[in-house]
Order: sequence, then structure tokens, then C-alpha cells
Amino acid sequence: MLARHHDPIVAIATAPGRGAVGIVRVSGRGLDALVMALCGRVLKPREATYLPFRDAQGQAIDQGLALYFPGPHSYTGEDVLELQAHGGPVVLQLLLARCLEAGATAHPTTGQASLPGLRVAQPGEFTERAFLNDKIDLAQAEAIADLIDASTEAAARSASRSLTGAFSAEIHSLRDALIHLRMLVEATLDFPEEEIDFLRKADAHGQLSKLQQTLASVMQRARQGALLREGIKVVIAGQPNAGKSSLLNALAGAELAIVTPIAGTTRDKVQQTIQIEGVPLHIIDTAGLRDSNDEVERIGIARAWDEIAGADAVLFLHDLSRQNAMEYIAADADIERALAQKLPKTIPVIDVWNKLDCTAGVAAPSGPGDVSRPAVHLSARTGQGLDGLRRILLEVAGWQSAPEGIYIARARHVEALQAVSAHLQEAADQLQAQGPALDLLAEELRLAQNALSAITGEFSSDDLLGVIFSSFCIGK
Repeated sequence: MLARHHDPIVAIATAPGRGAVGIVRVSGRGLDALVMALCGRVLKPREATYLPFRDAQGQAIDQGLALYFPGPHSYTGEDVLELQAHGGPVVLQLLLARCLEAGATAHPTTGQASLPGLRVAQPGEFTERAFLNDKIDLAQAEAIADLIDASTEAAARSASRSLTGAFSAEIHSLRDALIHLRMLVEATLDFPEEEIDFLRKADAHGQLSKLQQTLASVMQRARQGALLREGIKVVIAGQPNAGKSSLLNALAGAELAIVTPIAGTTRDKVQQTIQIEGVPLHIIDTAGLRDSNDEVERIGIARAWDEIAGADAVLFLHDLSRQNAMEYIAADADIERALAQKLPKTIPVIDVWNKLDCTAGVAAPSGPGDVSRPAVHLSARTGQGLDGLRRILLEVAGWQSAPEGIYIARARHVEALQAVSAHLQEAADQLQAQGPALDLLAEELRLAQNALSAITGEFSSDDLLGVIFSSFCIGK
């Protein structure tokens, strides 16, 4: 641990602003003197006590509930004091200042500070202490932040499942199976003179195959969890007056973007996050794509292309009411060529044929580009066909309907699992080769175990921990 991990810390644990209740939280070792200074009495462990919180002159700052959790039976694993006061910013700042003052005040008998080194906590430092003191692992720590930040009910439930250890249990199970397989390989390396084929008799190939199958299942659920957490960025693109703003409004169920018959109404992006079956989709309406002499509109079109380049999926909007206009068809073809140049082939493009209500049932074309890509015909005005578009968006996102046992996951978890998969495949190739190089096999298994352990924090760098916990709220 770094030296700062031993300092006692204090912070306001509730969100900024006014509220009915606000909490000031202290964590450290040996809080007895601080408790006496603020509360004027000894507190019973894990029992709420209503009392005045006192300043240095013994005057009440506020009255509220005090709770004391002696370590290691606390959130951080250290002694924890929570002061629940009225939620006014001034009151909470006074309590915070009083804690720092009391911690630095010399004891009348010993002359030493009541709680030397007490300082304001850094973002996420309470949860970091919980991780460092083995109260939770790294995946659970991240689940706490994800539960706080959850934007959908499905994401909140999945984060809660991860917080209770469901994801960590899967990782530990994989790790244990991997350790057992490594033991067999190491035994073969350590005792070659015995001429006993440990690997064949122990069915190492079967164990590795089963491990890969289990990993594939975990990876699938982790991808779904990452999708619940991150969502996907969907950009609506097309010519002016194709109905892009109307489509955004229809998907969002609100009048977010201005809709007029005047071409070029949208000059800058308009963004809204919606959810479909609990999956967050970040929908972005952009300026109509065309050649323009208007300087402001040209800036908007340039920004539109920037958004398209960073999209996870693109809705290429076509106007059915103008499908027979040669000029319009040519402009759509120009956009199609530009999309092919600017977008990687891995980014899905969905052809959306809008204004179905204006076609009177006339058959619509399938699209100017690849006929194998998804296409949908709809009316943003009436809502006809929107459900079909929602289904396609979930499909291109990779969402499985009604998934079971999903736990929240992050991009780093998925990347780590992909690394494990790659190492296990290398190990399988070595095992199947004639005269396998057992030292290389053992190394691939070791690297796979390290990648797994990075998920739960058993094998991780201080830099990684700094990035993760710095994204937390102060006081959490």
C-alpha cells in the first residue's frame, strides 16, 4: 500500500446541493477520540444514536444520527464514523471542518493530535480502502460506481448482481480450473524423468476444452453487461428534409429537434439517450448532408461527418416521397460512397426508408448500397414501422432478448476475457501439436491466469487502480 492509504480520511458522502439528509463519513484507525470530540460520548457499535454534533466550544452545530462501525466490520475495513445531519451545504461544510479540526487538536493529557493525518478523501477513496482491505474485489468496486451511474433498470439490476459477487464468482471458478490445469503442466515439466504422461492421463485436453467453453459463456454475458452499461452510439444521417429530426423525436417520444419543411434546419447535432429493452441507445440527429454555400451549415455538416465516423451504428435515412427524383437518387449515391470511404466495414449501416405514409402503399426500393444490410420502411410521423427499427437496432447492438444471469461489465473486462481466450487458444494449439513445447504451454496458461486476475484486482497495476477509483464520487 502507498503511504496515503494509511491516512484517516473524511468527506461529505452525499451529493452536492440541498437535501433532507446529508452524511459526513470518516474512515481510519482509532476514531475514539474523534467520536468523543464530536459526539461527547462513546457510541455503541452499529447502533444509531440521536445527539448534537458539537463544535470546539461545545456548542451544537446540528443534531442528527451518529453511527460507529469498528473495523474490520465496516464498509472500508477500518473504523468508520457516519454523521447524518440536515442536508444543507453550510451545515455539512461545518461538520467537515469540525472533523478536520478535532482530528488535529492535541489531546489534553498526551499532547498528541486526536487523529493525526486526517485529511479530505480523494474521489473513490472509501471504496478503494474497501478493496485494499479485502472487503470487495475490483470488479465489485466497479459495480458500485456502475450501480450509482445506471441509466436503466436492467443496468441497475445487473450492477447489483455484480456487486453481490456473481461476476467475481464466475472469474474465480475459471481461475481455479486454470490453476489446476497449470499444476498438471508444471508437474510434467518438473518430473520429466518419470516418463509419465500426466497430461494425457489427466485429460488435460478435455479440461482445456471445457475451460474454453465456460469462458465463451462468461464472455457472452460480459458483452451483454458491457452493452447495458455503455449502450451504443447511433447517428442518423441523410439528406436535408429526409425526416432525421422527426425520427429522433419519434424514437425519443418528445419534441427535441425542430422540424420544418425548410432544408438545413438542423445546424448542429441533437442528442438523446433512449432505452430499448433496458439497453441505452445514444441517438444523434445531425445536419443534412449536401453541398452548401452557407458557412454555418457547412460547419454543421462537417460535425455530422465527425459524429458518423465515431458511430457504433448509422441510420442512413432515405425519403420515399422523392425516390423517383434523379437528383435526389444521385445525392443519396454520393452519401453512400462517402459512408463506404469513412466508415470501417465493421460499423453497421441501416437503411431507413422514411415517409411511408406518403407512398400510398407503393413498393419501396431496398437501398442504394449493399442489399444484404438491414433495412426498414417506416413513417416517423405516424410511428408505423418504428418497432421494426427498434428490433434491428437491438440486433446490430448484439443484444439477446431476455438474457439470463447478466452482470454489469466494463470494456476492460471484455478485453481481459478476450486476452484470456487468445492465450487459451494458443495453449490448445500447443497441446495438440506433435511434441508440444510444454514450456510455451505453461507460459500461455500463466498469461491467461494473469489476465483473469486483472479483472478482480488480484493482479493489477497501481495506474489501473488510480484510473478506476478517480472516476468515483468524493465520499464513496
